[in-house]
Amino acid sequence: MSDNLSSHSPEPHGRTGAGIQAGPQWLAVAIPGYLAGTWKADPVHSEVGFSVRHLMVGKVRGRFTGYDVTIVTGEDPLSSSVTATIDLASIDTGYERRDAYLRSIDYFEVDKHPTMSYRSTGVRRAVDEWLVDGELTLHGVTRQVPLAVEVGGFGPDPFGGQRAGFSATAQINRRDFGVDHIIPMDGGGVVVGDVILISLEIQAVLEK
Repeated sequence: MSDNLSSHSPEPHGRTGAGIQAGPQWLAVAIPGYLAGTWKADPVHSEVGFSVRHLMVGKVRGRFTGYDVTIVTGEDPLSSSVTATIDLASIDTGYERRDAYLRSIDYFEVDKHPTMSYRSTGVRRAVDEWLVDGELTLHGVTRQVPLAVEVGGFGPDPFGGQRAGFSATAQINRRDFGVDHIIPMDGGGVVVGDVILISLEIQAVLEK
């Protein structure tokens, strides 16, 4: 089974593309080692990153080092949920002068809006795919943003605990959230693009 996720239209609840009934038990079995419970992202083995077009020719990548991600997996995977809070001041693009500028009033304005948050509102299943619907709040603005999710799997760790892995991506336009500062280039175009690709690599630990 491939657990890659996209925004394809989901099958009606309880059915697969082959027309087979797919109740909660079937969906859980389809995910290797699936466990219901509450999971917290392990910051040592997780990353919240992003990329944005730069100078119209390349991309700049960065990450946020301060975040809290909680995933609740239900007995029925479709009842699962995720919440996340990201400390915008923890931005790291590998260049502190640029990071300080991104924290400023021209971009994130962290003195006024210190965090970015996400709250899921539902989980959908398409053919071999998962999609998490949810609300992203950034710069005081809340928008619907879906997450495309790949489930890496569930299993024990060497320390007597249980772990789960998730990869997720989302795409937003920063101007939709009021982060609309533009630096034009002399030859046309802009220094920083509008579209931001958000990527998450989450290794989560089951809470006891």
